[in-house]
Amino acid sequence: MKPNLRPLLWLLPYVLRYRGMALAAGVALIVAASSMVLVPVGIRRIIDLGFAGTEAGYINQYFISMIGIAVLLACASASRYYCVSWLGERVVADVQSDVFNHLLKLGQGFYETAQTGELVSRLTADTGQIRNAVGSAFSQTLRNLLMLIAAFVMMFLTSAKLSLMVLVAIPLIVLPLVISGRGVRKLTKEAQDALAGAAAHAGESLIGIRTLQAFTNEGPAGGRFDTLIETSFGAAKKRLWARATLTAVAMALIFSSIVGVLWYGATAVLAHQISAGNLVQFVLYAVFAAGALGELSEVYGEVQQAAGAAGRLNELMAMVPEIKSPVRPKPMPLPPQGRLEFRGVTFRYPTRPDTAALDDVSFTVARGETVAIVGPSGAGKSTLFNLVLRFHDPASGSILIDGVPVNDADLAAMRGRLALVPQDVTLFADTVAANIAYGAPGASTAAIEAAAHTANADAFIRALPLGYATLVGERGVTLSGGQRQRIAVARAVLRNVPILLLDEATSALDAESEAEVQKGLAGAMAGRTTLVIAHRLATVRSADRIIVLEAGRIVEEGTHDALTRTGGLYARLAAMQFREGATLTVMAAQ
Repeated sequence: MKPNLRPLLWLLPYVLRYRGMALAAGVALIVAASSMVLVPVGIRRIIDLGFAGTEAGYINQYFISMIGIAVLLACASASRYYCVSWLGERVVADVQSDVFNHLLKLGQGFYETAQTGELVSRLTADTGQIRNAVGSAFSQTLRNLLMLIAAFVMMFLTSAKLSLMVLVAIPLIVLPLVISGRGVRKLTKEAQDALAGAAAHAGESLIGIRTLQAFTNEGPAGGRFDTLIETSFGAAKKRLWARATLTAVAMALIFSSIVGVLWYGATAVLAHQISAGNLVQFVLYAVFAAGALGELSEVYGEVQQAAGAAGRLNELMAMVPEIKSPVRPKPMPLPPQGRLEFRGVTFRYPTRPDTAALDDVSFTVARGETVAIVGPSGAGKSTLFNLVLRFHDPASGSILIDGVPVNDADLAAMRGRLALVPQDVTLFADTVAANIAYGAPGASTAAIEAAAHTANADAFIRALPLGYATLVGERGVTLSGGQRQRIAVARAVLRNVPILLLDEATSALDAESEAEVQKGLAGAMAGRTTLVIAHRLATVRSADRIIVLEAGRIVEEGTHDALTRTGGLYARLAAMQFREGATLTVMAAQ
């Protein structure tokens, strides 16, 4: 595999955002390298002139000059370190921000196959590799290249004959670096992929920790993680062994060459073909060149790792969101009307292309109307909501909100007219108040409390240790299912939009709380269009209209009373549920 550093070009625009700091780092780098180059010259003059006694009066000046050069070198090195470290941290922060914001724009189709843990690994481990590269490796590469070039120039000026001898050894030193770099990059990618797999498994296990522990799956889950970590360690060990072998070979060749040259130079000094000061100066430049080559071997490995990491991040950034706003979106009408319409909508999930989740579905929900969507599991009820929210686009047909096709409208403006209460509620590791206000940033305390009261959540919230300021934990783990659902209802109420999407909004509540929330929702639904997914048919008796789905098609439509009289699918589902409910009531009474 040819060494490919091209992915690093992706980072160039990030660096160029801060040209001033990059220029300061370059200046400090040049000053530091120039200071290093002057050191052997000063030492030569001290040896040849100061110790010889011909210019003994100048020896103090030479040593004072050397101290000045050392101070200049120290200041320049410190400045270079600060500038490049600042640049590395700044670039990584920008990259992380851009990648994360890009991930937020990718559609649900991407997240149906992506693993959250792997994405987090790319945001952390991969950007860490880039931090090392931008913050040190690039600077060290430039520094060592400058030192290498300057050292060779000064070596030739000092002794062309000795320099030609050194050049003979260079191919023996450089060739292993080039060959090993290819293998290091491949091994680095393997190690990063294995680590990302382990992170994905860990994230998935921790998210589902309750299920994992309930099924006593700690052992298998831990064993799988150990296997993935060992795979990552094995790949990392191979990479480290390759780099260690490379370092040993390079150092052996480099210092053997220096010793050989020094041996020959010592013979030349004895033959009065070169002065002792010139030999020391040459050897110092040779050491500088050897050190630069040795460090380049190390830095080259880091640059290869950064190239692999940049390539992985660039893959994410290159993904085009399948769901995005059009270039020239149609404006949504003002004031909002709250009208929803499906026209011949057919949809297939990318992971199930042979099965239609919805097949030629058409219906209209008028402003202020409440329509319930019912049907057996897999009938396509949740898919309707996914399409209304434009998590996916239909294969054919169109969905309109207030007369505007959703794929012709600005995505944020269109979704800004919808509020969702999902069956699987997502809460964030923040306060109760912040979770309620999630869809309405900047909402007042009074508005948050009013929304909670409507959702029958105010009482239990005030009973929490810090009331509305109580932290709910990751995914709302400190709350019960019913409490989480009521907060989700409050969140939708506070959003104050013309269309409500209720996906079993009261499914986790007891009968008393459900009745209270239904009263609150009745007030929130007044004057608003409401689409309700219902599995418990008792909750949709009062809906203006009920649409019955089966295998992705509308098979019935009407009111509860009308549908129960037809003897169709709805009537059978209703009879089954109400019969089961009566049986449970009798059993409870016994």
